[in-house]
Amino acid sequence: MLFSLNYSTEMDELLREGAIRVDRVKCADWPDMIETARQLGPVYVHFPLLAGHGLLDEAKLDQVAQMRDETETPYINVHIAPLLSDLPSVSADAVYDVVVRDIVQLAERFGAENVIAENIPFPEGETSAPKPLLASDPQVITRIIEATGVGLLLDIGHARRTAEHIAFDPKKHIEQMPVHALREVHITGLGYKPDGQRTDHMPMREDDWELLEWAIENIRAGRWATPWSVSCEYGGLGAPFKWRSEKTVIAREAPRMWSLVHPAG
Repeated sequence: MLFSLNYSTEMDELLREGAIRVDRVKCADWPDMIETARQLGPVYVHFPLLAGHGLLDEAKLDQVAQMRDETETPYINVHIAPLLSDLPSVSADAVYDVVVRDIVQLAERFGAENVIAENIPFPEGETSAPKPLLASDPQVITRIIEATGVGLLLDIGHARRTAEHIAFDPKKHIEQMPVHALREVHITGLGYKPDGQRTDHMPMREDDWELLEWAIENIRAGRWATPWSVSCEYGGLGAPFKWRSEKTVIAREAPRMWSLVHPAG
């Protein structure tokens, strides 16, 4: 199990200073970012693929395959993110059908064992194409994972935001996920945007740490499958991250996460 961290100029500085350690640098599918990040060490790519938005053309899949090979990215990730406007009805079966259709396309191209599906939060946030709550339902996600044979990318922050929205215990919500198929974990703190909207990709608070520690305890005890990486998504480049990519936060949180993933040092 490795520890990975979003690429940002702040984490770049900290790594070069020797203030933090990571096993991999997590990158967007941006060639310039990847080229810069590779100067720091091994990288991997988190793709912006969306299951439930329609099949991808072969040219796009060729680009994904090339980037995966060049970076030795272990898995092709896809988000379980159907659009309400594309569903014939707002039902579990409708969500299942459109998501499975797209995941099967990736599984046929790359092999089901090389694909992982990520839970999205609900509500997702400001968007002109809202996602149904059923796309974040653990029972629907389990059905999708078991039908396609792909792995689970568990985003703890996404799961917690969904659980908050339905006034449910986040641990019980996560336990209903197909954690037997866990392949990767994402973690950040929860907080609020300047406009007051609830969001993730924020600094960790103590309840965020408690949830991460609980997840790692389940992994080490063998109650969940062991993921290849626990990846922190705090920090980044561009407008979405310019107000939540603080060097002091990364300097404080990355060593603590490293020690949780690598308790022997």
